[in-house]
Amino acid sequence: MHVLVIGANGTTGKMAVKKLAESEQHLVKAMIRKSEQSKEMEDLGARPIIADLEQAFKYAFEDINAVIFAAGSGPDTGMDKTTAVDRDGAIKAIDFAKEKGIERFIMLSSMGADDPSIAGDSETFRHYLQAKHDADVHLKQSGLNYTIVRPGALTDDEATGKIDVSEEMKHREGEITREDVATILVESILFTNLHHKTIEMVNGDEPIKDALKRI
Repeated sequence: MHVLVIGANGTTGKMAVKKLAESEQHLVKAMIRKSEQSKEMEDLGARPIIADLEQAFKYAFEDINAVIFAAGSGPDTGMDKTTAVDRDGAIKAIDFAKEKGIERFIMLSSMGADDPSIAGDSETFRHYLQAKHDADVHLKQSGLNYTIVRPGALTDDEATGKIDVSEEMKHREGEITREDVATILVESILFTNLHHKTIEMVNGDEPIKDALKRI
């Protein structure tokens, strides 16, 4: 696959770029906002493309057939930025992918995006989950061949390579390493059993590939 990673300079996105570049099955285009980030993407083995989710970026979708959307403002950057990136930027990316006939769209979402009310009294976190929710709904309704990846709380720990995954987890208190999430994003591209599915995961006891095959 020729894969565009949106949010390539983020921690998880950068890990996904590296894994794609190391794979013999993929070529990777890394979407970044600043030209000074280009060399690092090139060093990772990707072709950098300068584009901004808050501006016009349809040109980034040329000569690709898969997208990993790993961009995110996070819940602490302000509601306007969350709306611009996590909702509006994602929705624009989905629309561009549909217009270009992209074969696969992998969305990095968040556990809890199905029910933003779980954020309770935290207005910023609820807004963040609502933005993710709106983007996920738009993707589901787009007609694209999608997989929505909803991890639990992210950590910077060393990858374990093992997860607990389900289309709807009963217990959502667990954590998962960013690198394991990056692996899931990359592996999901070629798992046909994950087409048109939303999956939730935390670190667990089952090797990632075995767990994904089971869904």
